[in-house]
Amino acid sequence: MIKLTIYLIIGIWLGQFFHINQDDLVLLSVGLLLLFIGLNFLLKNVFHLHNLLGVYLCVATVIIGLLSFSLHEQKYHKLHYLNSFVYPTNTSYDVTFSIREELKPSRFHDKYVISIHSFNGKRVKGLCLLNISKDSLQNHPKVGQRYFSAVKFQKINAPLNPYQFDYASYMERQYIYHQLTVASDQLYLIENQVRSVFSYAAQLRERIQTHLKKHQFSSEELAIINALLLGQRQELSQEEYERYAQAGAIHILAISGLHVGLILLILQYILKPLEFITYGNTLKVAIILILIWSYAIIAGLSASVVRAVTMFSLFAIAMQMKRPTNVYNTLAISAFLLLLFNPNYLYDVGFQLSYVAVLSIVTLEPMLRKIWHPKLKIINFYWRIFTVTLAAQIGVLPLSLFYFHQFPGLFFLSNLVIIPCLGSILGIGLLVLTLSFFNSLPEWLAMLYSYIIELLNTFVAWISEQEAFVFQNISFDLSQVLFSYVMISLFILLISKKTAVIIRLILLSIIFYQCYLLFISCNKYHNAFIVFHKSRYSVIGIKEKNNLEIHSNLQDSIVFEQSLLETYKVGEDIQVIKTDTLRDLYLINDLKILIIDSLGVYGTKTFKPDLILLRNSPKINLSRMIDSINPKLIISDGSNYRSYQDRWAQTCQLKKIPFHQTGKKGAFITRY
Repeated sequence: MIKLTIYLIIGIWLGQFFHINQDDLVLLSVGLLLLFIGLNFLLKNVFHLHNLLGVYLCVATVIIGLLSFSLHEQKYHKLHYLNSFVYPTNTSYDVTFSIREELKPSRFHDKYVISIHSFNGKRVKGLCLLNISKDSLQNHPKVGQRYFSAVKFQKINAPLNPYQFDYASYMERQYIYHQLTVASDQLYLIENQVRSVFSYAAQLRERIQTHLKKHQFSSEELAIINALLLGQRQELSQEEYERYAQAGAIHILAISGLHVGLILLILQYILKPLEFITYGNTLKVAIILILIWSYAIIAGLSASVVRAVTMFSLFAIAMQMKRPTNVYNTLAISAFLLLLFNPNYLYDVGFQLSYVAVLSIVTLEPMLRKIWHPKLKIINFYWRIFTVTLAAQIGVLPLSLFYFHQFPGLFFLSNLVIIPCLGSILGIGLLVLTLSFFNSLPEWLAMLYSYIIELLNTFVAWISEQEAFVFQNISFDLSQVLFSYVMISLFILLISKKTAVIIRLILLSIIFYQCYLLFISCNKYHNAFIVFHKSRYSVIGIKEKNNLEIHSNLQDSIVFEQSLLETYKVGEDIQVIKTDTLRDLYLINDLKILIIDSLGVYGTKTFKPDLILLRNSPKINLSRMIDSINPKLIISDGSNYRSYQDRWAQTCQLKKIPFHQTGKKGAFITRY
């Protein structure tokens, strides 16, 4: 099963590079089957049947991966809304849609995932991102409600600065290709509740929330309860999220195998009396499966919870059948089923971290446990927690550095304290949720749980404040991730099989890794002039090797808070950042760059700059300026009015001068 899962992953990976018609894939599969039968008939005396069968299964599984990716690529479906209009367009369309999921709000908008139902009266389907301008006087839309509105479809913005998170690609992985932005008074409710699994789950969560708010839980405690027990992080502040991440405890705020495993143990204990009746074991397993899948639905069916529930469902069924379970096969089967259900799970960070963590625990923990055998039970208990935590951390470290660029040095301390208590926290928490649903939560229990969550937050905050042990802004790319996993795999093989071949492979891998580090350091230590995109402001960067000098009209204290600089610093392995004020002229390796600001002064005819940067909406006659200076390129940053930039773009097109608008083309970068 492990091999088939690998071949399925290969098929899904190939599917992103080229789209194959579904009918063609089916014909290809049938053709391969006929070829297999023909080869078996012609070569039955040369090859054994099982050899040909193995080859056919491998090829067929790759095709299944391709077919799965193609079937789930919604924009190719005939009824998808993309087939109802030609993009780009500024036309408003009459659309009916229902709220599918509530997302974390931004500073100016409430955000939702919506399902499109009709498009100018035509029945269509598809998902979109809905941005609703914040308005305290209007009621917030609820999951399951159906609305009508006249909207314009807009592409989700691609990253405009180097190394920034590509939100457009992330949403495309969720089959969301466009966004709609409306004011709350432009939404017209036409149906209060559309029946769906998501709407029923949202109603359950809302009912629990309403009753919890009657008690003395702070907003911070409610946010943690929502994340810890219901998998909903919308109300979790960025500060609180970062505290848990820096403490190495962020995994407890995402419902995963740890949560589901503990819940399974609790249910096993509660339902144990059923084992003493006829067919009691079967009934117990059926009840457990119903309860944990109901919990997964209430928690929103995120990739991590679906993975965990699927895997533990397979374990529960295997135990009921009294068959020995191979953890690797169980993991492979669960991954195979989930990837068939949603191929884009393959690119989900939570999905990747979940599987890597479990694989690391299963493989490394027994090896680490053998290092020491404490005689005292309490010490042995904490030693087991430490080895499990260390094994998981070794496995997820390369991916964590690649995605989050930080390492919590005190992860073992936070886990040694939190994990032994997590069973009680979850058990009491589930009781609190159940009683809240029935509006029967006693005040003393609410106060007790509030105190427990407060203690948890206080401990996590203390760990995160030990800044000397939080290693941040670590530059780590995909090639380094692959090298790291090769090294980890080789060391595991060395522990189990101490052979000279493996030692040679390890040494060879270390040499290759050092060569690669030397290669990327040489590539990154180039010089560059960058005009970043920052709405309403001007930000210029001058990079010399691993030093960066920022010239902007932002205050120095604000400059270092900008995410665009944070991501660039990590991506280019910047060690030193300095700040300065904006200049009127830059000389970069014989390249003359003139800055024209709101004053509109650009010198005389004798001065011939190569590049012009327009900032702060200068009131100039661009056509006359081009005739006077004749620059090679004109740049417009985010500090200019959009109407000015549209006019400048038209002028440059007429004059056949390249025009770089950072708001559309992203940051301008020239290397030297």
